[in-house]
Amino acid sequence: QVQLVESGGGLVQAGGSLRLSCLHSGTFFRLNAMAWYRQAPGKQRERVAGISRGSNTDYADSVKGRFTISRDNAKMSVYLQMTSLKPEDTAVYYCQSSGPTGDYWGQGTQVTVSS
Repeated sequence: QVQLVESGGGLVQAGGSLRLSCLHSGTFFRLNAMAWYRQAPGKQRERVAGISRGSNTDYADSVKGRFTISRDNAKMSVYLQMTSLKPEDTAVYYCQSSGPTGDYWGQGTQVTVSS
């Protein structure tokens, strides 16, 4: 059973930065594609960024140039560096893992950007 634990959320002013972390508890982290999603109140969950097991990345248009996803296989972790944050980035951010044993989700971490 894989567990994903996110951390790093919080309250930040517009224009500020945050770094989210997600720790993967499974033994096949290297074989997993990882992604960050977010869900704002009253909205559907949306994919923010993804990174393949070969470290190819993709980003939602709304965060390109501001967010950077990365992974550290030795630490079994994935990160989301968020800069130039906007109030519309306010949401619960979820880590997702996709791999040989299936898809898994973390419990989410709240990011609130004040104007």
